[in-house]
This record gives sequence, structure tokens and C-alpha cells, in this order.
Amino acid sequence: GGAAAAAAAAASGGLTPQGAFAEAQAAYLEPNMAEVLALVHALSTKKIGVVAHFYMDPQVQGVLSSAAEHWPHIAISDSLVMADAAVKMAKGGCRAVCVLGVDFMSENVRAILDEAGHTDVQVYRMSPLSIGCSLSEAAESEDYIRYLTEASRTPNSLHVVYINTSLYTKAIADSLVPTITCTSSNVVQTTLQAFAQVPEATVWYGPDTYMGANLAQLLQWLAQMPDEEVQALHPAHTAASIRALLPRFKYFDNGSCIVHHIFGGEVCEIVREAYSDAYLTAHFEVPGEMFTLAMEAKGRGMGVVGSTSNILDFIALKVSDALARPHGERLKFVLGTESGMITSIVRKVQSLLRASGRRDVDVEIVFPVNPSAITTAQQQTSSRSSSRSESSNGASSSNSDGSDGSIHAVGGVELPTGLSVLPGPAMGEGCSLEGGCASCPYMRMNTLAALHTVCGMVEGGPEAQAALEAYKPKLYEQRLVEAGPAGAGEGSAQGRSIAQAGCTSILHMQDFQKGKRFSDKLVADIKARNAAAVQR
Repeated sequence: GGAAAAAAAAASGGLTPQGAFAEAQAAYLEPNMAEVLALVHALSTKKIGVVAHFYMDPQVQGVLSSAAEHWPHIAISDSLVMADAAVKMAKGGCRAVCVLGVDFMSENVRAILDEAGHTDVQVYRMSPLSIGCSLSEAAESEDYIRYLTEASRTPNSLHVVYINTSLYTKAIADSLVPTITCTSSNVVQTTLQAFAQVPEATVWYGPDTYMGANLAQLLQWLAQMPDEEVQALHPAHTAASIRALLPRFKYFDNGSCIVHHIFGGEVCEIVREAYSDAYLTAHFEVPGEMFTLAMEAKGRGMGVVGSTSNILDFIALKVSDALARPHGERLKFVLGTESGMITSIVRKVQSLLRASGRRDVDVEIVFPVNPSAITTAQQQTSSRSSSRSESSNGASSSNSDGSDGSIHAVGGVELPTGLSVLPGPAMGEGCSLEGGCASCPYMRMNTLAALHTVCGMVEGGPEAQAALEAYKPKLYEQRLVEAGPAGAGEGSAQGRSIAQAGCTSILHMQDFQKGKRFSDKLVADIKARNAAAVQR
């Protein structure tokens, strides 16, 4: 048992990883330039854009980040930005877009491109096989349909659905209850805005149980805060209005993305004891222990909770603030997010330090890792509880118990590319019990070799074009002829294709992002469905 923590640190733009986990993560921060330029040539010659999720393998991120310096149509982002980035690439002349992520991401990209009028731009996944996601699949279960059916029978209901779901889920949901898509970066504002514009609303969040529970915890915390702090988050609310809405905030309790167990109780205890002086960060999807730690740190000005982008921005701001001060400083950040974020964060910190020219500001990036969430070339049987940190300027590596954190071998595990350690367990299909999205076997289908394979087939002969059909996202052309309750309002998905209906909640989110208010159409739909629900 026990827990281990690994960290990578940047100082003056340099990087000194200590420990196998961080060495594996850092190995591709400075990729082979021949490999980078070969990818740039393949993309630019055929006008291919690439949108990739933050939770990619570090090798893939390293090459893509460097390639983006030579070919502008490459974006590494969270789910929210991927489709918007693809639209910009289409406007910039790209004839195809490769999506590095799971299937619902490529489906969203295809649908949003179509809505924007770019039906001629091709979208390709990185495998002819299914690239699944346990969380997305949970939203297609009978349990989730029952959850939505209950929402459809409740007055003034609004379903807030996580973007990490399929178009099919979004379409079926919108046919049953007014639905708006959210991301981890806007779920708080979306929820609070619903209650601001429809005070009597009942908000049903799903399917991510961790995010729902964390959001409920955040709302309970806000209910105890001074009004000025509540209004700093949303000007239409007070502590009293938050307390009033608490009984009408619901979340699905059977939709955990089980890979996020990487941040368990043992890991959090070590973070609490060994990194009390560090900034703590937590993604909305992590289990409650890590989220609670970050919430406590946020309360004293030493933490942030939110999306991958929120975490990246927080770290960049704190580093910039330190660089603006005249004295030297050492900053520590504990990452309560996916291991796939390490590459983007370290690169951002490196760029800030290099631009400043300062050599007296050090940054330590700490990534807590449960030992059962690591696969080594020599499979572990046991390890002592340790907290291994890696820092800059030759700082030593140490464990909380003074040991070397050694791992006893019982047999070899063959790992790719010669690495000695990988985040994620050695065995299991689909999402594992203690890993992360970056180590999910489905995410790992998004390799550089796969990207080169797809690029090689683009604009090829008839045989290549036929092969590419299997790489295209599902189109969902069937229609929801019987979806939606009788008497449903203007927002009903009846008569539209699943792809069109699935876009409705995404477009509601885009309207909200632009105007900071729900559209009149969405508000009217909430109230119209309510009237129908009351009549039934």
C-alpha cells in the first residue's frame, strides 16, 4: 500500500527531473527535431489541422507542441476549445482535421464544423476501432435515462450535461429535458446562471459523479461565505440565494470516471503533511479528498479548483507574480489533475522563466501518484509510503521516511519506447481502477504513428480513401421521431437528426459563453417544459 508522489521542476527554463515517473514525463519535453519537422511537413503539405486533448501521452504532446511553432493549425486544449479550434482551422484553409482524443471529442468536432458550414472539411480519428470512454458510456445507461426521466417530471428542470458525453447522449437528454452542455471551466457559472435567470429552477447535473459531488460541496461552501465573496463569483447571488438553491441542485450518483482514483486518501494525507507550504490545485473531476484539500487551500489564498485551463492559468499567474517581485523565490505546486497536464504546465513555466532571464526563481511541480497507478519495467509487489519530489538546481530527492522508495521485482513488464515507468496499471481493459485519462488505454490509441498513418492516407488514391472511412467519427444521421415528452416545448429534439439535436445543448453553451446569459430560447424552453410536466 502507500502512496508515492513525483514532481518535475523548472528553473531558469531548465528542467531537472528526479525519479522515474518524472523522468518518463520529462523525456519528451525536448523532442527530436527531425520527428517534429517530418510531422510539420506532413500536415502543411496537405493542409491538415490537429486538435488534441490535454490528456495526451507526453511524447505526443512534446512533438505537437514543438510542431505548433512551425505549423499554426495545431491546438492542444480541453474539450471546450477543441471544436472551436477546428472551426478556426477550417476558416484558415485546412481541408482536414485530425482529432487526438476519444470518440465523443471527434463527434463534437464533426457536428460543430457542420453547424458552422464546413461540411467539406474532413474529420479523422486516430484508429478505425472504437476509442471509448467509461464516463461517456455511463451516460447512455438505463440509470441515466431514469435520472433524466425524473428531471422531465420536475417543474422548471434544466439538465447540465458534461461535454465529455456523446452526441447521442446530448440528443436524447435534450429530447427529455432542456439541456445545456458544460465543461469543468464553466460548470459553476452555468449552474449559478440557471438559478439567477430561473430562480425556481431545479438543476440536474451529470454524468460525472465526482464533479457533481465537488460542485455540491462548492455550493455548500459558498452558502457560508460573506455576500461579497459570493458576488465575486456571481454578482446575482448572495449566501442566502445559494442556501435557497441547495435543495434543488441534483447530481447523478452512478457516473464516476473510475480512472480518477489516482488521487486517493493515502495520497492526500501525504500531500497534507509534506506539502503544507505548496499551492494546491484540483480538477473538478478528482475525488473528494483532493478536492477538499484544494478548497481549503483556496480559502487561504493558496489553491485553485476548476478546469485544466483554470489550473494552468493559476500557476502561470503565481509564477508571473513571483517574477515581478525583486527577490528570489521558490514556488511549489501540487497538481490534483491528470498526468497529461504535466507537459503543458512545465512548458508554460519554462517559457515564463526563460523570458524573464531570472535565475533566482525556482518552481517545483509536484504530481501525487498512487503506487498502484504506476507500471514499471519491473512489476512492483510492495513499496513503502513515500513522497518523492523533484526540484531544480540540483535539489536532492528524498522520501518522507528516509528510504529510497525501492520497488521489489517479480517479473518484467514490457513498456513502449524504452521507458522505465508509465502512469497507469499494467493490466486491465478500458479505464483502469487507479490511473488517469492520459494513461487510459483508449487515450493511448492516439499515437504519433497513428497520426502519420492518417496523414499518409489523406488525399490518397481510392484504396486510401476507402480505408479512411473507418477513421471518420460516427455521424448519427438517424432521427428522433419519438423522442421527447408529449407537449414538449420549442426546444424539443423531435424530427431532427441525432447529430443536429446533440448540437443544441452545445450551442446553448456557446450562447452563454458569448453573452454571459442563457438565451431567451433556452429560458422559454425550461418554462414550457415545466408547464407540460405540470399538466402530466
